[in-house]
Amino acid sequence: MFKKNRHGPVVAATDYMKLYADQIRAFMPGRYSVLGTDGFGRSDTREKLRHFFEVDRYYITVAALKILSEEGKIPVKLVSQAIKTLGIDPEKPEPITQ
Repeated sequence: MFKKNRHGPVVAATDYMKLYADQIRAFMPGRYSVLGTDGFGRSDTREKLRHFFEVDRYYITVAALKILSEEGKIPVKLVSQAIKTLGIDPEKPEPITQ
């Protein structure tokens, strides 16, 4: 149960379709971002699956930082720095299109 006095972004990451975690959006306080795999057929391990569909710990970190920057709580350059530090390719095509 979420307490009303807690603040910050909520990032849901799932090995299921994004739609699964998106069902509770209306009940979540504040900003809510969903990362999901939308399938398993392209990867032979969970680790590769999560990286391919951008739901591993690195993408979760960037999603949370992005929300914080959109809310003006951190500078946008911190998001860019995190992308570089975590080795995320910003030019990578959307997983659903591959």
